[in-house]
Amino acid sequence: MKKLHIAISTNKIDETIQDYSVRLGVEPCSFVKGEYALWRTDTLNVSIRQDLSCPSGELRHLGWEDNEASSFSNEKDVNGITWESFSAQQQADEINELWPEANYTPK
Repeated sequence: MKKLHIAISTNKIDETIQDYSVRLGVEPCSFVKGEYALWRTDTLNVSIRQDLSCPSGELRHLGWEDNEASSFSNEKDVNGITWESFSAQQQADEINELWPEANYTPK
């Protein structure tokens, strides 16, 4: 099953984690203090990242979590928005490469 992936930039990571946990009805399944959080629900894959290269509150990219994805890929749509495609394990590998302390394993 595909899940829509939404990646958002923030400069208020602690407040955003609290807000999105309420909005999504779950706590993040992966969290890196001061930098990153990920939520996976039945239908959504949402990440936030403290990203100084992107204004707070802006869309970083969209995509699909798709366990049939053979590799991590991305492409731009006609509007210039990056769309990624990845499996849950491929996303976990990327998280753990960027932040080894996350030690994230998808369920």
